[in-house]
Amino acid sequence: MDPFGILIIAFVTAVGGGTLRDVLIGDTPVSWMTNITFVYVITASTIFAVILKSKIDYLRKSLFLFDTIGIGLYTVVGVEKGISAGLHPILCIALGTMSACFGGVIRDILCNEIPVIFRKEVYATACIFGGIAYFLIKRLPIEGDFVFIIAGLVVIVIRIIAVKYKISLPSLYKQ
Repeated sequence: MDPFGILIIAFVTAVGGGTLRDVLIGDTPVSWMTNITFVYVITASTIFAVILKSKIDYLRKSLFLFDTIGIGLYTVVGVEKGISAGLHPILCIALGTMSACFGGVIRDILCNEIPVIFRKEVYATACIFGGIAYFLIKRLPIEGDFVFIIAGLVVIVIRIIAVKYKISLPSLYKQ
């Protein structure tokens, strides 16, 4: 890919899930359009990654950890946006999962690959469990910030354990 293609893929990956979520609940203009900081951070990160391309492989574990923290954060943000929109908890969990995962789905489709979440890897499943945890923890006498943190940690811990111990969902379709 040329530098522009890389920037587009990075941008879609970063904001695709949140954009889809916001459009579905009618929260427009979408968040990255109302806060130009998103565009600056994505552009700077992309330039940084392109310049340090040869060093990125050394950071694979760190990138995995940041991605995992990101899906934990965006799952809970999506769930809370669904709650703010007055949606049923199941739909809130779906929104949280889409917020966290669908940027990667769009990226993979644009790159002509089978999306990661449609393969055996535990990714979206961790988000779903984090969303469920959010609603279960919310029933307890715990402050809102702690509900957010604990539910996000559920996503992070499930994802880390699944990767560390090579836990995956069974494959039902062989290519």
